Amino acid sequence: MSTVSQNPASQSPSLGKLNIDHVAHFVPHIDAASAALEQAGFTLTPFSEQSHRLEPGGPLTPAGAGNRCVMLREGYLEFLTPTGDTPIAQQLRSSIQRYTGLHLIALGTAAPEADHARLAKNGFSPLPPVALQREIGTAVGYDTARFTVVRVPPGTMAEGRIQYCQQHTPELLWQPRWLEHRNHARGLAAVIICVADPQEAAQRYARYTGLLAQLSGTQWRIDTQRGALLFVTPEAVEQKLGITAPALPWIAGYVLTSDSLPATRDALNAAQSNVRKLESGPLLLRWPGAVGGVVLFQQIGAALPALG
Repeated sequence: MSTVSQNPASQSPSLGKLNIDHVAHFVPHIDAASAALEQAGFTLTPFSEQSHRLEPGGPLTPAGAGNRCVMLREGYLEFLTPTGDTPIAQQLRSSIQRYTGLHLIALGTAAPEADHARLAKNGFSPLPPVALQREIGTAVGYDTARFTVVRVPPGTMAEGRIQYCQQHTPELLWQPRWLEHRNHARGLAAVIICVADPQEAAQRYARYTGLLAQLSGTQWRIDTQRGALLFVTPEAVEQKLGITAPALPWIAGYVLTSDSLPATRDALNAAQSNVRKLESGPLLLRWPGAVGGVVLFQQIGAALPALG
């Protein structure tokens, strides 16, 4: 477990390394999703529309999507909704038709050009890097948060939009006023990916990331500089979590660290959330349909749960 830091610069991985920067739920109704998140004790950023430049120096155009976020001391959660009639908006709507929930994993990088070259070499046919930006409020006014994103064509990775993200303005995202949560959530420790063949998926992600896929017990995983990808079967999800996958493949959820698991349990119970304690120790929160997916809360410093 890496050291928790409030320094925005620490959100970016070292040069040549990767981390789990954020994950994104695709939701049809941002107000309903926001209400569920706030009830569960999360602090949300204000709604923000996204814009992008499809080529360097090109015109800035609406992306057709907007978001609210849960900023954590390590990584963050994004809740993305379509707002227009653009290719990006249509991709969101198509994904939501499969299921409401997680459809995006953003791997944090300090070298998107190298990631692009590796993807091309390994046959993933990456699209040209995209410059994304959105207006964001600060304590003294407004500023522009900027990102460079590397994607592959839709459908290349069956699990969803698996992309690289370089944060150019982390100090605008990880503002102290958004880092405290009533449920004591602190960091994004892992993403749970439910697939028919975990070995195939893990080895494919290894080619995608340049990282080692390893079998830990009966569970395939890939560890980044901060955070892990966990590959599990629908049978394991059914057995360990009591949940039936709505579709395959399915980015089922994520593991969040808590600075006090008893306080997290109390906050979730007080909010009448759908939460229960697993035999292995973590708390399992099942999101309502407006958000989709599951969250495992574990005490900071604990080993990741065995779900394989």
